[in-house]
Amino acid sequence: MSPENLEPRVSALERQVGELRGEVRANKVEVATVRELAGAVDRDVSEMRGFRRATVAGFNALRADMVDMRQDITDLRQDMNDGFRRVDEQFAQVDEQFAQVGIGFAEMRAKFDMTAAGQQRIVELIQTVIDTPGDNAAD
Repeated sequence: MSPENLEPRVSALERQVGELRGEVRANKVEVATVRELAGAVDRDVSEMRGFRRATVAGFNALRADMVDMRQDITDLRQDMNDGFRRVDEQFAQVDEQFAQVGIGFAEMRAKFDMTAAGQQRIVELIQTVIDTPGDNAAD
């Protein structure tokens, strides 16, 4: 190494070191910025995970509610069908009783007709007695 070109080489090295120091400072600033951004991204990801968990929990609760509601509707439908079946059975009993009442009315009508015929016969006999002269006079 010759001492005569040492000065320009040292100057060039000092210039390069200065440039490198500037780049290092800029890199430190960029690293700090990247760390801040990474922290923000981490927080955003954490928030998104929390939001996702809350959403999944909401969907699961909604699903459970729907299962419960489906069972409630099934139970209600069964209760209604049972109630309608009982009403149908009771109407069938009422229909049977109406049929018996109808038979009873027919029997009563027949007896009333027989009674009316008997009363008519009595009226005819009384009329015959009234219309026959002579034997009925009180002596």
